[in-house]
Amino acid sequence: MRLWVYVVRRIVLAIPVLIGVMTVLFVLVSALPETQRACAFYAPSGRTSPCTSMIPCPDDPSRLCSNPVYQSAVETLGLNQPVTTQWAIYVVNSLTFNWGYVGQGTALGTGETGSGLPSLAGHSVTNILVTFLPYSLELLLLTFGIAFLVVVPLYSRATARPGGFAENGSRALTVTGFGVSLIILGSLALVGVTFALGGPANPSTLCAGKSTVFLDFYGSWPQPPCVPLYGTTNIGPVGYPNWLGLGYISTPTGFPTVDAALHGQLWLALDTLLRMAIPALLLALVAIGAFFRVIRYAPTERLDLEFLRGERARGLPEPKVFPRQARRPALSASFTALVPAIPWVLANLILVEMLFNLWGVGRIFSYAVVGGVRDWDFGVLFGTVLLFAIVMVVTDVLANTLRGYLDPTARLT
Repeated sequence: MRLWVYVVRRIVLAIPVLIGVMTVLFVLVSALPETQRACAFYAPSGRTSPCTSMIPCPDDPSRLCSNPVYQSAVETLGLNQPVTTQWAIYVVNSLTFNWGYVGQGTALGTGETGSGLPSLAGHSVTNILVTFLPYSLELLLLTFGIAFLVVVPLYSRATARPGGFAENGSRALTVTGFGVSLIILGSLALVGVTFALGGPANPSTLCAGKSTVFLDFYGSWPQPPCVPLYGTTNIGPVGYPNWLGLGYISTPTGFPTVDAALHGQLWLALDTLLRMAIPALLLALVAIGAFFRVIRYAPTERLDLEFLRGERARGLPEPKVFPRQARRPALSASFTALVPAIPWVLANLILVEMLFNLWGVGRIFSYAVVGGVRDWDFGVLFGTVLLFAIVMVVTDVLANTLRGYLDPTARLT
């Protein structure tokens, strides 16, 4: 099968998977009261919110009248239609990225997250997630880059010498990645690196002594008054530069390292990578554990391939047969294991971004569940889950494309 045919086939097979995920989310959304569904998935009209079915009458505020915005939301979402119609509307809205709006009474809507975020009430969920997505993507790219640098050589070595240190090391990484809480590991790592560099109050070397060592690793960006970033006047340090809105989101790409380099601040590009280093290592540990959980027994099927037997017949010693010849199969197997690893990494992404004060999608998701259940922002919650599902489906297609390129026999499946 040609590669392009294989890729098209994988894309076609991914469509029902994505619709299936949307169907599961629709079932969960259908369990919400109609008022919460209207509140989460319909935009407010001026000062009138779609979150309540009754409002004071315009001509007599002492009486209650039907809320026209709420009724419009019911008709738009098909809440007065059969469940099949509601499902079809939900799928269309999901595919067209109409994922709802930030609620007015939620922590994100009121700005009461305790993080300094302004009120996001009435903002599109899609725009909010797209705004914070680049930071998470950069962190994930760094995570899987580290994971592949560990998995591929370790996998090749474990294949060449079963029962050796590489195979035992892969087992240890699997147990650690799945058995140890990332909150505990992250906290210990943050405290450990801080005290290793002199303690939390020790002056920072990156910010000309204007900050502390702890703040070199906590947060997406240096905190005021870091002179090289914020600049000075004859009065004192000034605020954030205009390309770093409110200290959260960088422009023009949203990827912090890229934007810092584009604005000529290479020291800041290095700083953002250092801030991501510990979180990426922690997430990479989870990814490595998931990788080896999937491909642990895969090496044995490669032991008797003809080209390997030929290498042995030519007199090459066993340690040289596999490290050289098994890298391509190891890389192919790693791409196979990539998709099962993503859910574990995304689940821990939320914990890591909160623990290290990083401004990504995971942190926004955590703010959507601040307070009681009635205060949750269901538009952001279900939108984030749908975004994660899309990331998984797209990654599945890309991983299988690379696998099909590296291993032509994979195109037969």
